[in-house]
Amino acid sequence: MVRLAFVDDEKEYTMEMERICREFGVENHCGIETFSFTDAAVFLDAFREGGFDMVFMDIYMDGMDGVSAAARMRERDKNCLLVFLTSSAEFMPEAFSCHAFEYVTKPFSGERIAAVLRDALKVLPDTARYIEIQSDRKTVPVLLGSIAYAVTDAHYLEIGMTDGSTLRSRMTLAALLAQIGEDARFITINKGIVVNADYILTFEDNCCIMENGIQFPVRVRDFLKIEQTVRKYHFMKIRERQSLSAGRHGKKEG
Repeated sequence: MVRLAFVDDEKEYTMEMERICREFGVENHCGIETFSFTDAAVFLDAFREGGFDMVFMDIYMDGMDGVSAAARMRERDKNCLLVFLTSSAEFMPEAFSCHAFEYVTKPFSGERIAAVLRDALKVLPDTARYIEIQSDRKTVPVLLGSIAYAVTDAHYLEIGMTDGSTLRSRMTLAALLAQIGEDARFITINKGIVVNADYILTFEDNCCIMENGIQFPVRVRDFLKIEQTVRKYHFMKIRERQSLSAGRHGKKEG
């Protein structure tokens, strides 16, 4: 669950942010919880380290301004993502001194906020995106980050979870991958076998060894290609997080 805070003394903007973010959560199978504040001082009273994953902060507010509130927020939590909202770029230098993740001008569109949320999901711990699996005649919400592997077993699909449990579902591997969508973590290593690259320990003797010790055979003719794909995934993951968390600080909104 991603916890979002909106701090803006204009209530119409906090209501619009809530609507946009909730719609984004539904459309992207992402659990989102929202909290709105129309006073920066009240927000700071409620703010605790780790309490929010992301804060959308208006700069121009009655009473304490957004830059001052953000500076005090940073004294308590240096990791929470901060997005400034404003109708002017006048305070952009001061804003980015607070290590802002992004800067959004008002009025904003739903597409603009959705783009910011998509970027944020790339750097936030993967605790939000989920899919729905039919298992034991029940619909089970499953976080993508909690799936270690999926293996075809006759007319069933066995989905191994990172906590060691398994789900069995009468669905095809293709149907599972369709739900997952374009997610580079999930790599097909053999017919009927998909693994989550985040939980691969190593490759050895034409096998993929998972962190829990389970081994899966890798398609021999594609062994080197698959191993390289996993290495590239981890490399790109590091590069992406570095560029999004650091490189964007100097970026101005076009």
